[in-house]
Amino acid sequence: MLSRLRSDIQCILDRDPAARTRWEVVTLYPGFHAVVLHRVAHGCWTHGFKWLGRWVSQFSRWVTGIEIHPGARLGERVFFDHAMGVVVGETAEIGDGCTIYQGVTLGGTSLYKGTKRHPTLGRDVVIGAGAKVLGGFTVGDGAKVGSNAVVTRPVPAGATAVGIPARIIASTSGASADVSEAARGFSAYGLTVQDDPLSQAMRGLIDSAAGQEHQIALIWQAIETLSARQPEAAGCVPGDAALSERFEADKLAQLVGK
Repeated sequence: MLSRLRSDIQCILDRDPAARTRWEVVTLYPGFHAVVLHRVAHGCWTHGFKWLGRWVSQFSRWVTGIEIHPGARLGERVFFDHAMGVVVGETAEIGDGCTIYQGVTLGGTSLYKGTKRHPTLGRDVVIGAGAKVLGGFTVGDGAKVGSNAVVTRPVPAGATAVGIPARIIASTSGASADVSEAARGFSAYGLTVQDDPLSQAMRGLIDSAAGQEHQIALIWQAIETLSARQPEAAGCVPGDAALSERFEADKLAQLVGK
Protein backbone atom coordinates (compact mmCIF):
# COMPACT_ATOMS: atom_id res chain seq x y z
CA MET A 1 0.00 0.00 0.00
CA LEU A 2 2.73 2.45 0.99
CA SER A 3 4.80 1.60 -2.09
CA ARG A 4 1.77 2.30 -4.29
CA LEU A 5 1.25 5.67 -2.60
CA ARG A 6 4.91 6.52 -3.15
CA SER A 7 4.54 5.57 -6.80
CA ASP A 8 1.45 7.78 -7.15
CA ILE A 9 3.30 10.72 -5.60
CA GLN A 10 6.40 10.21 -7.73
CA CYS A 11 4.41 10.09 -10.99
CA ILE A 12 3.01 13.54 -10.20
CA LEU A 13 6.48 14.90 -9.48
CA ASP A 14 7.64 13.43 -12.81
CA ARG A 15 4.83 14.87 -14.93
CA ASP A 16 4.03 18.21 -13.34
CA PRO A 17 6.88 20.74 -13.28
CA ALA A 18 4.88 22.85 -10.82
CA ALA A 19 5.06 20.09 -8.19
CA ARG A 20 8.01 20.82 -5.92
CA THR A 21 7.81 18.44 -2.95
CA ARG A 22 6.06 15.24 -1.89
CA TRP A 23 4.40 17.12 0.95
CA GLU A 24 2.94 19.57 -1.55
CA VAL A 25 1.54 16.72 -3.65
CA VAL A 26 0.01 14.94 -0.63
CA THR A 27 -1.64 18.05 0.78
CA LEU A 28 -2.55 20.16 -2.25
CA TYR A 29 -3.14 17.94 -5.30
CA PRO A 30 -6.81 16.95 -5.81
CA GLY A 31 -5.79 14.40 -8.45
CA PHE A 32 -3.86 12.51 -5.79
CA HIS A 33 -6.73 12.80 -3.31
CA ALA A 34 -9.19 11.50 -5.92
CA VAL A 35 -7.07 8.41 -6.60
CA VAL A 36 -6.69 7.59 -2.90
CA LEU A 37 -10.38 8.08 -2.16
CA HIS A 38 -11.32 6.02 -5.21
CA ARG A 39 -9.35 3.08 -3.88
CA VAL A 40 -11.43 3.25 -0.70
CA ALA A 41 -14.66 3.55 -2.69
CA HIS A 42 -13.68 0.73 -5.04
CA GLY A 43 -12.81 -1.52 -2.11
CA CYS A 44 -16.25 -0.93 -0.61
CA TRP A 45 -17.89 -1.54 -3.99
CA THR A 46 -16.13 -4.83 -4.70
CA HIS A 47 -16.88 -6.14 -1.19
CA GLY A 48 -20.61 -5.59 -1.57
CA PHE A 49 -20.94 -2.23 0.22
CA LYS A 50 -22.40 -0.49 -2.82
CA TRP A 51 -24.04 2.43 -1.05
CA LEU A 52 -20.95 3.17 1.03
CA GLY A 53 -18.81 3.04 -2.10
CA ARG A 54 -21.08 5.55 -3.81
CA TRP A 55 -21.03 7.78 -0.74
CA VAL A 56 -17.23 7.85 -0.70
CA SER A 57 -17.15 8.62 -4.43
CA GLN A 58 -19.65 11.45 -3.96
CA PHE A 59 -17.58 12.85 -1.10
CA SER A 60 -14.50 12.67 -3.33
CA ARG A 61 -16.40 14.50 -6.07
CA TRP A 62 -17.39 17.25 -3.65
CA VAL A 63 -13.83 17.63 -2.33
CA THR A 64 -11.85 17.27 -5.57
CA GLY A 65 -14.24 18.04 -8.45
CA ILE A 66 -13.34 14.64 -9.96
CA GLU A 67 -16.16 12.12 -10.30
CA ILE A 68 -15.01 8.50 -10.48
CA HIS A 69 -17.63 5.77 -10.18
CA PRO A 70 -16.58 3.26 -7.50
CA GLY A 71 -16.93 0.43 -10.00
CA ALA A 72 -14.25 1.89 -12.30
CA ARG A 73 -10.79 0.31 -12.25
CA LEU A 74 -7.63 2.39 -11.94
CA GLY A 75 -4.09 1.14 -12.43
CA GLU A 76 -0.94 2.46 -10.83
CA ARG A 77 0.65 5.85 -11.48
CA VAL A 78 -2.59 7.39 -12.76
CA PHE A 79 -2.40 11.18 -12.70
CA PHE A 80 -5.44 13.46 -12.89
CA ASP A 81 -3.76 16.79 -13.74
CA HIS A 82 -5.88 19.80 -12.66
CA ALA A 83 -8.82 17.50 -13.54
CA MET A 84 -11.76 19.63 -12.40
CA GLY A 85 -14.87 18.28 -14.11
CA VAL A 86 -13.50 14.83 -14.94
CA VAL A 87 -16.14 12.05 -15.12
CA VAL A 88 -15.18 8.36 -15.17
CA GLY A 89 -17.98 5.85 -15.72
CA GLU A 90 -18.75 2.61 -13.91
CA THR A 91 -17.19 0.13 -16.34
CA ALA A 92 -14.23 2.30 -17.34
CA GLU A 93 -10.72 0.92 -16.90
CA ILE A 94 -7.64 3.15 -16.70
CA GLY A 95 -4.26 1.48 -17.18
CA ASP A 96 -0.95 2.14 -15.48
CA GLY A 97 0.75 5.47 -16.11
CA CYS A 98 -2.20 7.27 -17.70
CA THR A 99 -2.55 11.06 -17.54
CA ILE A 100 -5.99 12.67 -17.66
CA TYR A 101 -6.56 16.42 -17.80
CA GLN A 102 -9.49 18.62 -16.80
CA GLY A 103 -12.93 18.29 -18.34
CA VAL A 104 -12.44 14.74 -19.62
CA THR A 105 -15.35 12.30 -19.83
CA LEU A 106 -14.89 8.55 -20.04
CA GLY A 107 -18.53 7.88 -20.79
CA GLY A 108 -20.86 5.28 -22.16
CA THR A 109 -23.29 5.22 -25.06
CA SER A 110 -25.42 2.28 -23.91
CA LEU A 111 -28.22 2.12 -21.33
CA TYR A 112 -27.95 -1.65 -20.76
CA LYS A 113 -26.81 -2.59 -17.27
CA GLY A 114 -24.15 -5.25 -16.89
CA THR A 115 -22.48 -4.49 -20.22
CA LYS A 116 -19.11 -2.87 -20.96
CA ARG A 117 -20.38 0.65 -21.58
CA HIS A 118 -17.27 2.72 -20.89
CA PRO A 119 -13.80 2.81 -22.46
CA THR A 120 -10.67 0.93 -21.47
CA LEU A 121 -7.42 2.90 -21.49
CA GLY A 122 -4.20 0.97 -21.96
CA ARG A 123 -0.89 1.83 -20.35
CA ASP A 124 0.58 5.33 -20.58
CA VAL A 125 -2.37 6.93 -22.37
CA VAL A 126 -2.72 10.74 -22.36
CA ILE A 127 -6.23 12.24 -22.53
CA GLY A 128 -6.14 15.99 -23.26
CA ALA A 129 -8.34 18.63 -21.62
CA GLY A 130 -12.01 18.51 -22.56
CA ALA A 131 -11.77 15.26 -24.52
CA LYS A 132 -14.73 12.87 -24.56
CA VAL A 133 -14.07 9.15 -24.96
CA LEU A 134 -17.45 7.49 -25.38
CA GLY A 135 -18.13 3.77 -25.66
CA GLY A 136 -16.91 0.38 -24.55
CA PHE A 137 -13.82 0.20 -26.76
CA THR A 138 -10.08 0.24 -26.07
CA VAL A 139 -7.58 3.07 -26.36
CA GLY A 140 -4.27 1.30 -26.93
CA ASP A 141 -1.04 1.56 -24.97
CA GLY A 142 0.81 4.85 -25.40
CA ALA A 143 -2.02 6.46 -27.38
CA LYS A 144 -2.92 10.13 -27.11
CA VAL A 145 -6.30 11.86 -27.32
CA GLY A 146 -6.01 15.55 -28.15
CA SER A 147 -7.80 18.29 -26.24
CA ASN A 148 -11.54 18.56 -26.98
CA ALA A 149 -11.52 15.49 -29.24
CA VAL A 150 -14.62 13.28 -29.30
CA VAL A 151 -13.58 9.64 -29.65
CA THR A 152 -16.21 7.03 -30.48
CA ARG A 153 -14.08 4.21 -31.89
CA PRO A 154 -10.95 2.28 -30.85
CA VAL A 155 -7.58 4.02 -30.94
CA PRO A 156 -4.60 1.80 -31.85
CA ALA A 157 -1.57 1.63 -29.60
CA GLY A 158 0.75 4.62 -30.08
CA ALA A 159 -1.73 6.51 -32.26
CA THR A 160 -3.19 9.99 -31.74
CA ALA A 161 -6.89 10.92 -31.97
CA VAL A 162 -7.82 14.54 -32.70
CA GLY A 163 -10.90 16.40 -33.86
CA ILE A 164 -14.69 16.04 -33.73
CA PRO A 165 -15.38 13.27 -34.50
CA ALA A 166 -11.85 12.12 -33.78
CA ARG A 167 -9.52 11.24 -36.65
CA ILE A 168 -6.88 8.63 -35.96
CA ILE A 169 -3.24 9.42 -36.75
CA ALA A 170 -1.00 6.37 -36.72
CA SER A 171 2.16 6.37 -34.64
CA THR A 172 5.31 7.29 -36.55
CA SER A 173 7.91 6.80 -33.84
CA GLY A 174 6.34 4.40 -31.37
CA ALA A 175 6.93 6.89 -28.56
CA SER A 176 4.94 6.35 -25.39
CA ALA A 177 3.61 8.82 -22.87
CA ASP A 178 5.34 7.04 -19.99
CA VAL A 179 7.85 9.42 -18.48
CA SER A 180 9.26 6.84 -16.10
CA GLU A 181 11.66 5.76 -18.85
CA ALA A 182 14.24 8.29 -19.98
CA ALA A 183 14.07 7.17 -23.61
CA ARG A 184 10.42 8.09 -23.93
CA GLY A 185 8.81 11.50 -24.13
CA PHE A 186 5.66 12.92 -22.58
CA SER A 187 3.17 14.94 -24.63
CA ALA A 188 1.27 17.32 -22.38
CA TYR A 189 -2.43 17.50 -23.26
CA GLY A 190 -1.93 14.72 -25.77
CA LEU A 191 -0.77 16.81 -28.72
CA THR A 192 2.33 17.63 -30.69
CA VAL A 193 2.73 20.05 -33.60
CA GLN A 194 2.63 17.16 -36.08
CA ASP A 195 -0.75 15.85 -34.94
CA ASP A 196 -3.22 17.79 -37.14
CA PRO A 197 -4.11 15.49 -40.06
CA LEU A 198 -5.65 18.28 -42.13
CA SER A 199 -2.48 20.33 -41.85
CA GLN A 200 -0.45 17.28 -42.80
CA ALA A 201 -2.62 16.76 -45.88
CA MET A 202 -2.35 20.43 -46.88
CA ARG A 203 1.43 20.40 -46.48
CA GLY A 204 1.58 17.31 -48.70
CA LEU A 205 -0.51 18.99 -51.39
CA ILE A 206 1.62 22.16 -51.22
CA ASP A 207 4.85 20.19 -51.56
CA SER A 208 3.39 18.22 -54.47
CA ALA A 209 2.21 21.37 -56.28
CA ALA A 210 5.59 23.06 -55.77
CA GLY A 211 7.38 20.01 -57.14
CA GLN A 212 5.14 19.87 -60.21
CA GLU A 213 5.64 23.57 -60.98
CA HIS A 214 9.39 23.10 -60.67
CA GLN A 215 9.29 20.23 -63.16
CA ILE A 216 7.09 22.21 -65.60
CA ALA A 217 9.48 25.18 -65.46
CA LEU A 218 12.41 22.88 -66.22
CA ILE A 219 10.55 21.38 -69.18
CA TRP A 220 9.76 24.82 -70.67
CA GLN A 221 13.35 25.95 -70.14
CA ALA A 222 14.56 22.85 -71.96
CA ILE A 223 12.16 23.55 -74.84
CA GLU A 224 13.32 27.17 -75.04
CA THR A 225 16.96 26.05 -75.17
CA LEU A 226 16.08 23.56 -77.91
CA SER A 227 14.20 26.18 -79.95
CA ALA A 228 17.19 28.56 -79.76
CA ARG A 229 19.38 25.86 -81.28
CA GLN A 230 16.84 24.84 -83.90
CA PRO A 231 15.11 27.86 -85.52
CA GLU A 232 12.42 25.66 -87.03
CA ALA A 233 11.21 24.90 -83.47
CA ALA A 234 11.01 28.54 -82.39
CA GLY A 235 7.22 28.56 -82.40
CA CYS A 236 7.03 25.77 -79.79
CA VAL A 237 7.41 28.11 -76.82
CA PRO A 238 4.27 30.16 -76.04
CA GLY A 239 4.86 33.77 -75.06
CA ASP A 240 3.32 33.24 -71.61
CA ALA A 241 5.15 29.97 -70.86
CA ALA A 242 6.10 29.59 -67.18
CA LEU A 243 9.86 29.57 -67.53
CA SER A 244 10.30 30.30 -63.81
CA GLU A 245 8.51 29.11 -60.68
CA ARG A 246 5.81 31.40 -59.32
CA PHE A 247 4.14 29.06 -56.82
CA GLU A 248 4.57 30.56 -53.32
CA ALA A 249 4.95 27.30 -51.45
CA ASP A 250 6.68 28.81 -48.41
CA LYS A 251 3.95 31.39 -47.85
CA LEU A 252 1.19 28.77 -48.09
CA ALA A 253 3.10 26.41 -45.82
CA GLN A 254 3.29 29.10 -43.16
CA LEU A 255 -0.48 29.52 -43.31
CA VAL A 256 -1.05 25.86 -42.45
CA GLY A 257 1.56 25.87 -39.73
CA LYS A 258 4.57 24.28 -41.38
